[in-house]
Amino acid sequence: MSARNRGATSLRLKRRSEDPMREFDRLPPDLRGWLATAILPWRPKSVRAAFDRALARTRNVASALRELDLLEARLVAKDGRRVWGESYPIGSELPGCEDRSGRAR
Repeated sequence: MSARNRGATSLRLKRRSEDPMREFDRLPPDLRGWLATAILPWRPKSVRAAFDRALARTRNVASALRELDLLEARLVAKDGRRVWGESYPIGSELPGCEDRSGRAR
């Protein structure tokens, strides 16, 4: 994927040596469905690790997928503020998007 296709982002970028389609095919069907509608371009390996952590905490697939929704929303809000500035409107209402004083980051 060329840098032009990624757009402006402050999120970490990595090169991959594995086959992303093969990794995608190995994901559970529910997680593949979530990933197909994701806002960010998750790597299958990354989303699998986040899903496994959420599933270990919640012990429920639907709850784990909701946690992924919140994680993705926080990442979008964080990146939006870094790319477009502090006045970026999305994110201040999300849990985990406050600084230590309780204000939106």
